[in-house]
Amino acid sequence: MFRLSVLRSAGTSTVASQCRGIILPAAAMYTLSSFIFGKDARLADAMERGELHNKNVDYAKEAKERTESRIRALANSRPMKPRYEGHVPLYRYEKLLLFAISGWNSFFHPEDGYNIVQLGEATALPIFLESLKQTMLSDSSGRRILKEQPNITTDTLHIEKLAKLPHNTFGYVYYQWLKRENVSPDTRAPVKFIDDPMHAYIFKRYRQCHDFYHAITNMPIIIEGEVTIKALEGANLGVPMAILGGFLAPLRLKKVQRKRLYDIYLPWAVRTGLSCKPLINVYWEEMLEKDVATLRKDLQITLPPDLRTMRKNRAALRSEIDAKYNSHK
Repeated sequence: MFRLSVLRSAGTSTVASQCRGIILPAAAMYTLSSFIFGKDARLADAMERGELHNKNVDYAKEAKERTESRIRALANSRPMKPRYEGHVPLYRYEKLLLFAISGWNSFFHPEDGYNIVQLGEATALPIFLESLKQTMLSDSSGRRILKEQPNITTDTLHIEKLAKLPHNTFGYVYYQWLKRENVSPDTRAPVKFIDDPMHAYIFKRYRQCHDFYHAITNMPIIIEGEVTIKALEGANLGVPMAILGGFLAPLRLKKVQRKRLYDIYLPWAVRTGLSCKPLINVYWEEMLEKDVATLRKDLQITLPPDLRTMRKNRAALRSEIDAKYNSHK
């Protein structure tokens, strides 16, 4: 009897333990689900009543303030505050890195204009820009350019009007050159890494006038034409990047291209650059209606042999030789 009571007691304890093992987890799950889904329900009710968000918060203003805060934080990490729109001040080691990386990329990828743009600013030392500034200050047109600081764009040049000018004018020649080369004065990159605002404008002016040099010399923007114009700029203005380009860029060209440059175009570019008027002082916007031959004479610029024609004639000669060779196989 005693044994039976013990067994019943043990059985009851086992059942109770099993019940607790089931009930307690179930209760915990019920409590957790009530908390989660109850919270979701309360959020849904608040959203329905319009109580969830503060209607008085100006989110656009907050986003603008966050953006301005990030800009201020970035500006505070620079060696100086930006001195003109788009200015990105660099530490000296950053300028050295910019020179090294852009120089490397420009040599191996000269087709990427962004590399050339960065190398130009990395090598535009203050001593060079100050010298260019003094050159402009010594000339009446140069002084006016510095004072008025014109900006060369499609709109300021009234580019469509140039197409209607007489064919002997520089403006018409320039328009036809832009059309043939499929470029625009609006494609020139802004200056970012030059610290002095006046120096930055001078370099911007030099950059924007580059296409005028191409047009007045009838030089295409293929690699040989670019090297030739860079050599002209180096001899005429002392632009460091242009001088480097004149020496190093031909090393990446084919033998026949190097021969044309060394025999014809580089000697012409150096000779013309040293003898002609400083091109940075030319107020090109005021020369558009002038007779192009007279303008070249005034600037002491002589035309080189037509590079397009030379390349075309060589290609034709090569095709003729290939045809004769193939016919005798």
